[in-house]
Amino acid sequence: MTRYKVELEYDGTNLIGWQENLDGPSVQSIMMDAIEKFAGTRPTVFGAGRTDAGVHAVSMTAHFDLDKDFDAEVVKRALNFSLMDEPVSVLSCERVDDDFSARFSCVARHYKYVVLNRAAKPVLEKNRVYWVPQKLNVDAMRDAAKKLLGNHDFTSFRASQCQAKSPIKTLDKLDITVDGDKIIFELSARSFLHHMVRNIVGTLIEIGLGKPYDIDEILNARDRRVAGPTAPASGLYFIRADYSTND
Repeated sequence: MTRYKVELEYDGTNLIGWQENLDGPSVQSIMMDAIEKFAGTRPTVFGAGRTDAGVHAVSMTAHFDLDKDFDAEVVKRALNFSLMDEPVSVLSCERVDDDFSARFSCVARHYKYVVLNRAAKPVLEKNRVYWVPQKLNVDAMRDAAKKLLGNHDFTSFRASQCQAKSPIKTLDKLDITVDGDKIIFELSARSFLHHMVRNIVGTLIEIGLGKPYDIDEILNARDRRVAGPTAPASGLYFIRADYSTND
């Protein structure tokens, strides 16, 4: 048995997300189909994160096991050949130790959320940004974002269907930068709650629009209903996963 680690890029626009189910094509099912075509077996592919429908990835780490011992470059080329017409691409492939886990060995996960803040709708970047035509107050969003850094109970930013055992997370980074007519949110943590990034961004955007949301009150309430709306999946990107040097 050989374990392979891959880095995947994908456009989530027409996918149901990472997880395989009967509702439509997923990153996991597309990858498993591609592996089966060249290896003759259909192993489960485990990802560093379980992105939702419509969410994209710049470099999603994943792993899977094969009974046969293939050269890693052969695996990469074979998968990309099978994925030619799919919205998924294998950026790299390497053989790793059996104890490596794309999910459990991960020490940090990094996301980016892109807002297009202009009057004109997006055409070339449709489904890849969140269009907000009203002018946003970036300074107000930055001030509010500072209060979310560190260790908190993020129940107010947690989806009702979240299966995490604890709502307490440590948000290590929440930067907001401006690039032309785009506002970019960058968030990093060891792990996130379901919809946590999108709920944080949705709330900060409301603050940027001048809505009277108070971050301290939202955190203390521990109630999803008091925070802002969930930002659309289209603007969210999984950037990368970090692993310790031992993996």
